Amino acid sequence: MTGDDRGDTSRSEPGEERPASVRTDGGAAGADDVALDPWGSSTVSDYRKLFEEFGIEEVEQILEEVPNPHYLMRRGVIFGHRDYRPVADAMREGGDAAVLSGFMPTGDPHIGHKLVFDEIIWHQRQGAEAYALIADLEAHSARGLSWEEIDEHARDYLLSLLALGFDPEEGELYRQSTNREVQDLAFELGIEANFSELQAIYGFDGETDVSHMQSVVTQMADILYPQLEEPKPTVIPVGPDQDPHVRLARDLASRMRYFGVTEAYASFEATPAELEVVAEAYEAREEYAEDPDVPRCTEAAEWLATEYGDDGGSALESAITKLENAGMEPLRPRTRFLDRRADEEAFEALIEAVEGEKRVFEGHVDAFDLERGEAEELARQLELDHGGYGFLPPSSIYHRFMTGLTGGKMSSSIPASHISLLDDPEDGYDKVKSATTGGRETAEKQRELGGRADECPVYELYAYLLAGDDDEFAKRVYDECVGGERLCGDCKEQAAQLMKEFLVDHQEKRAEVEDLLEETDIELESPRRR
Repeated sequence: MTGDDRGDTSRSEPGEERPASVRTDGGAAGADDVALDPWGSSTVSDYRKLFEEFGIEEVEQILEEVPNPHYLMRRGVIFGHRDYRPVADAMREGGDAAVLSGFMPTGDPHIGHKLVFDEIIWHQRQGAEAYALIADLEAHSARGLSWEEIDEHARDYLLSLLALGFDPEEGELYRQSTNREVQDLAFELGIEANFSELQAIYGFDGETDVSHMQSVVTQMADILYPQLEEPKPTVIPVGPDQDPHVRLARDLASRMRYFGVTEAYASFEATPAELEVVAEAYEAREEYAEDPDVPRCTEAAEWLATEYGDDGGSALESAITKLENAGMEPLRPRTRFLDRRADEEAFEALIEAVEGEKRVFEGHVDAFDLERGEAEELARQLELDHGGYGFLPPSSIYHRFMTGLTGGKMSSSIPASHISLLDDPEDGYDKVKSATTGGRETAEKQRELGGRADECPVYELYAYLLAGDDDEFAKRVYDECVGGERLCGDCKEQAAQLMKEFLVDHQEKRAEVEDLLEETDIELESPRRR
């Protein structure tokens, strides 16, 4: 969940034809490796694979639903999301929503972190409650930083966040180590997590520190923290390497719920795959049932066996077995409340609250006159009434990694590859002037073939930062590059001047918000220092 600085390194061969259509997103795609590790050297060489392998959805498909979309969304820098619609709907309709992201203070804040700063601030200005945290427990346990080092870097992150426009009066800043509510929630979440799960997700083994594992559960608590007072759609802006954290948090949010709500067709429990099979049998009832108004489970089992034979796979086989065991029970669609962790009082209250026809079983209640949406609201309200959290699954948006100025990955350990928000403006100018480009070998080839803006770290600076909200300017730079009108020397000079101006302005604003930082409630010096 912490801000990251790793870059995309894919490159095309010299002389390669330009694509028929281009986007001013500064991104690159085409290789085949996807590896997501929140603490390691994650790489994404083809962002399209994230949609296929991890279920991340394209932001472009929901852009029209987002009020006043940020330029990072419009340019495809924010390229993916997980369940972002509830957040977009809430902001558009004036409902409650929240945004949260964290920063592991292991070095200077840099232009990669600025992406996340901007995303938090934009959501805050759209009406969402905004939370920014210093992941000091993670920095101490996973990276081994001293509390003195953490305090020094944390202050720099906070000053840059405030200088860019975060409003501390309308948002909350905190550090993991001093937020008792987060630590208490982490303890409760830890009851629902186990080592085998963390091992499968993060590759932990017998040599992994317990504190490192504990920091993971603390991050889960961070992600759900905005919902402690009341459930609300919450988005976590991160790089795609942090997606394992988001998926685990969504799973834990579900496990913490008193009741699950799903669909069913008979009294037995069915997996999602089995449920699809049973639903298909129900839809085909006219073909086999003696009385299509009251199809029987055994009739559905016989139809499925005849229709698919031995070619349906394990879900088909298990669904047929369950239908056969249900015998002459009618196959009827219903909404099911599953008792996950409710106490007896809450379960009895649920039974009482479900109106219309219902069936009560030991571990669930089936309602025949209640739509799923209504059932989910009822389940959440009953949970809140009986001391539960009622968490909504957290959403996420994902931005592309920035390519290092020297090519390859952007890394805090390679000063020339990135620009720190604390760099002397002249040094920032020099780094851009020395940056690798996507240009051709000679000016003549550049004019003939055009530049490779999609693979150029300097163009990324325009798309991600230097063009600001001016899409026309970003597109003009792109078009002039790929059209052969813009040569790399002039392009880098312009970018270097813009970067210098940005750093001068940003550092002046950092000085202006020093007093504002002192007035916030966040602890600037850790009580754990010795």
